[in-house]
Amino acid sequence: MEICSNLSTWQQALLATLFTWTMTGIGAAVVFLTREVNMKFLNSMLGFAGGVMIAASFWSLLSPAIEASMDHPIGEWFPPAVGFLLGGLFIFLFDKLIPHIHRNASNREGVNPERYRTSTLLVFSLTLHNIPEGLAIGIAFGAAIYGEMAVAAGALTLALGIGIQNIPEGMAVSMPLRGDGVSRTKSFFFGWMSAVVEPIFAVIGVLTVSFMEPVLPYALSLAAGAMIFVVIEEVIPSTQKNGHSDIAVFSFMIGFTLMMILDVALG
Repeated sequence: MEICSNLSTWQQALLATLFTWTMTGIGAAVVFLTREVNMKFLNSMLGFAGGVMIAASFWSLLSPAIEASMDHPIGEWFPPAVGFLLGGLFIFLFDKLIPHIHRNASNREGVNPERYRTSTLLVFSLTLHNIPEGLAIGIAFGAAIYGEMAVAAGALTLALGIGIQNIPEGMAVSMPLRGDGVSRTKSFFFGWMSAVVEPIFAVIGVLTVSFMEPVLPYALSLAAGAMIFVVIEEVIPSTQKNGHSDIAVFSFMIGFTLMMILDVALG
């Protein structure tokens, strides 16, 4: 099954992530309208983004991975379990190597983070955040090659959900940069560019799955594990440090519910 017969699968994945990248740019463009964004509002938007990512990890990735593993000799649980843990390890290694700083945190992480300005480290952090999202979309579109209906039908829904939650992520980069005195144009540019890895990793994901069908359930669950790692390590903690945790939690639940509805109704 192909979502659009006029385009190859990698082109579909690329277009989908160009959409999600554009949504990041829309969020980053808020910097042209105001110098500051209310912290309660930003926390609620990031909570919403976390809910979308958690729901997408299960309905768009883990559940189809289980379905694609039904004939596995060890058990249908084996590929999703292995892939999920490898996904967390994958981002963990990036987290240890790439210099970055998390929002609302003071400690710098990665290799030689002292060489970079705080604003640069924040951009690196959100860039790291976007790697599993691009990978997830690419793998979901790549699954269409093998007639995996559940994944193929949910690929567009996954791209839509990630696109929606990319809006607050763009804001979360551009607004702190502007607050540090960076010009509006540069703040917007760096906010938008923080998601440029999405199209790149989408193509990597779709090509990997396209050439190696046996890795499909592992790849789907790897993307899920990577996204869960990011939510737990970065998104949720950043909403719990400045006194607006309750609204972030309710926004998380709304984001989760919306993505669940989109996956079940459209997928």
